[in-house]
Amino acid sequence: MPTGLNLSSEYTVPEEVAASGFQICPDELGSIVEGHDIKKLKVHGGVEGIAEKLSTSITDGISTSEHLLNRRKEIYGINKFTESPARGFWVYVWEALHDMTLMILAVCALVSLVVGIATEGWPKGAHDGLGIVMSILLVVFVTATSDYKQSLQFKDLDREKKKITVQVARNGFRRKISIYDLLPGDIVHLCMGDQVPADGLFVSGFSVLINESSLTGESEPVNVNALNPFLLSGTKVQNGSCKMLVTTVGMRTQWGKLMATLSEGGDDETPLQVKLNGVATIIGKIGLFFAVVTFAVMVQGLFTRKLQEGTHWTWSGDDALEILEFFAIAVTIVVVAVPEGLPLAVTLSLAFAMKKMMNDKALVRHLAACETMGSATSICSDKTGTLTTNHMTVLKACICEEIKEVDNSKGTPAFGSSIPASASKLLLQSIFNNTGGEVVIGEGNKTEILGTPTETAILEFGLLLGGDFQAERQASKIVKVEPFNSVKKQMGVVIELPEGGFRVHCKGASEIILAACDKFLNSNGEVVPLNEAAVNHLNETIEKFASEALRTLCLAYMEIGNEFSADAPIPTEGYTCIGIVGIKDPMRPGVKESVAICRSAGITVRMVTGDNINTAKAIARECGILTDNGIAIEGPEFREKSDEELSKLIPKIQVMARSSPMDKHTLVKHLRTTLGEVVAVTGDGTNDAPALHEADIGLAMGIAGTEVAKESADVIILDDNFSTIVTVAKWGRSVYINIQKFVQFQLTVNVVALIVNFSSACLTGNAPLTAVQLLWVNMIMDTLGALALATEPPNGDLMKRSPVGRKGNFISNVMWRNILGQSLYQFLIIWYLQTRGKAVFRLDGPDPDLILNTLIFNTFVFCQVFNEISSREMEKINVFKGILKNYVFVAVLTCTVLFQIIIIELLGTFANTTPLNLQQWFVSILLGFLGMPIAAVLKLIQVG
Repeated sequence: MPTGLNLSSEYTVPEEVAASGFQICPDELGSIVEGHDIKKLKVHGGVEGIAEKLSTSITDGISTSEHLLNRRKEIYGINKFTESPARGFWVYVWEALHDMTLMILAVCALVSLVVGIATEGWPKGAHDGLGIVMSILLVVFVTATSDYKQSLQFKDLDREKKKITVQVARNGFRRKISIYDLLPGDIVHLCMGDQVPADGLFVSGFSVLINESSLTGESEPVNVNALNPFLLSGTKVQNGSCKMLVTTVGMRTQWGKLMATLSEGGDDETPLQVKLNGVATIIGKIGLFFAVVTFAVMVQGLFTRKLQEGTHWTWSGDDALEILEFFAIAVTIVVVAVPEGLPLAVTLSLAFAMKKMMNDKALVRHLAACETMGSATSICSDKTGTLTTNHMTVLKACICEEIKEVDNSKGTPAFGSSIPASASKLLLQSIFNNTGGEVVIGEGNKTEILGTPTETAILEFGLLLGGDFQAERQASKIVKVEPFNSVKKQMGVVIELPEGGFRVHCKGASEIILAACDKFLNSNGEVVPLNEAAVNHLNETIEKFASEALRTLCLAYMEIGNEFSADAPIPTEGYTCIGIVGIKDPMRPGVKESVAICRSAGITVRMVTGDNINTAKAIARECGILTDNGIAIEGPEFREKSDEELSKLIPKIQVMARSSPMDKHTLVKHLRTTLGEVVAVTGDGTNDAPALHEADIGLAMGIAGTEVAKESADVIILDDNFSTIVTVAKWGRSVYINIQKFVQFQLTVNVVALIVNFSSACLTGNAPLTAVQLLWVNMIMDTLGALALATEPPNGDLMKRSPVGRKGNFISNVMWRNILGQSLYQFLIIWYLQTRGKAVFRLDGPDPDLILNTLIFNTFVFCQVFNEISSREMEKINVFKGILKNYVFVAVLTCTVLFQIIIIELLGTFANTTPLNLQQWFVSILLGFLGMPIAAVLKLIQVG
């Protein structure tokens, strides 16, 4: 008995599988595909046998009956991966509690409670300690809430990233479904650039190369065909197209098992976060130095006082509490000095921008892209689908020496009837066989054209000529396909004719295909030699079409006799030109205005396309990209230039036509390395991946883009619109400016708090701002300040200034001017209150020091409140424009003021404050408000 029969008899279908109408279990399917087990596949009857056992058809797919779909899900599972559970709110609370400075303060609070209760009893002795505990808890919960909300937001964005649709056959009709809805038995249509959505088997296709590096690490692509039919989830189609039978989904796939072993990591720190962490470390060290000196001076002051009183040998609990307060102030100076709000502000601003950009049809895949886009100085854009609508139609055609317009609204019976029958037959055979698209009958008996916009346009032209896609396909057998290649700029197909013999059909870039022709069809449809006059006529036709912004394609064919091997390459010369078609892809509305906005913003827009140079120039002029001083160049000419020539030429290049993927990569590389530009690049195909990787910001097209292009990109433009790219640039600049505003605000608070407490400690022996007060100030300037300033939406003026570029200083001269000017004002005000406050306010009643320190604290806080408003604009005097539209800013400011009133009037025992009278409140607020006209005057001072 043959071995195969023995193996077959060894496999027993589980009862529940058989009861559901299937003849093979998920584990058996998994072992066949994952193990690349050809023997076992043959035992089950090959791909057709597996299809039968899965109760599916390799032509029509599975049934869409709800009952049958549910049974399939129960047996084989769904195409989803188990996600790691989201971290709960209390995890973020626990992480926030691990902050070192807060832990030191917690120890201070504990010692304060113990000593205070022991010496003064409960509750009086616990006030200071409880005040610090409450401040710590407030900081912890605000930080944890902020981090938790961000984690939820990033999870939503991550979910959005994974939305991928695929073409499947179900019930005999083609349809698009989410990869999550795929089930074993589905017939999936894959083409170049797609990600394989599940494990499966090759059914039919041509020239399929699969990149399995994501699973195996091997960069060499694998040929997938009838002899090696195994397709694995997570791999990518590098070349060709095919139909695949889904066998295994979700966690049972090899990719699913791999994902189960990995923990999902968040985004790495962005460059700006890294830079600001460095700034925070330096400021922290300065703060630590000031804290140590402040503590030493205050302890020395206490010791000197006790020495003068003659009590230096007797130390009480009150003395211990005083030293503890000194230590708490020193630690709090470090807390205030360390601007932990800087990285928080970056994250908040980026998260806010990411969410808003999602509404503006831009999905940010990497956080760093937001801030980098704000520095962009150059955008290298595709033409098709980005600057144009990607809705293509054939407007003109030159067939048999006759140029005619195509009326897509009425059909083209006159056009078709004027073509000789023999030429018409060749034209339709070329259109319907040499294509990456398909004409299918959808639900409701509706004709649907599937494929790229170019393929769709040509297929539609074929249908208008009266052609029948299915009839043409059935009339001849496709033997070999060479899919479109962006390097060769052409595609070809070999067909076996019904009457015997083989014929090659080729189409692609007009000048390339025409150069491969030595014959053409004359006005009678006869094949005649391609003489000089005919070549000139066809070239003039190409130029005429191109000058009208039409994309031109040439169709050609060749008879290759009675013998052809599928392993042999498709011929490269000796073709007969069938004709030339001119395809119109209208410019997107708003592109011209967006290009003008980029120019006023100092961003150079360059168009990189595979089109004919005349077509490219016509579109570029229409868009406003090509100017009188700009250069348009073709890829082959660009490749011949030396590095020295390129460095002189590239700044002037505005259009690159007939470009290959490596031309695009080289252009981007030179712009970045030689000219030091920050470059954003758009791409939609697998071949764009090198340029997208090389660029500072890769922008993939969400509609026309392949999964490979999307994975290589930093931002996915969901509507494929150039105007959206400008919106991304605007949000990028907004992020950068917002963080600059926040840094300006925070450094001002840092400088003043440090100098006030340090100078006061050195000169008077005590600090006017207590630990609890400093923690509240820290809250205002860190978390609340970040919330208020880092979430400002962009305004139109952002695109009227020059980009920061690669070498711009983050803390600009304008910021230093504002920081130093505002710090000097605040320091002088507080120092004046400290030295002259008692006399000015006639504080000669009980506890004048407490009243004065409360007044200083209140004035200091209101200085920050009004400085926060002033920080909304770093250069403009009008800081109120649009303030009411920013609800977060208004809410933060309102909460800050309300809580400050509560601290002063109600929480005196915990915050070391006492209620103030109306005059004192008025003066505190007035002195804070005066910081605004001071800020306005500072903005009049010009700095380089």
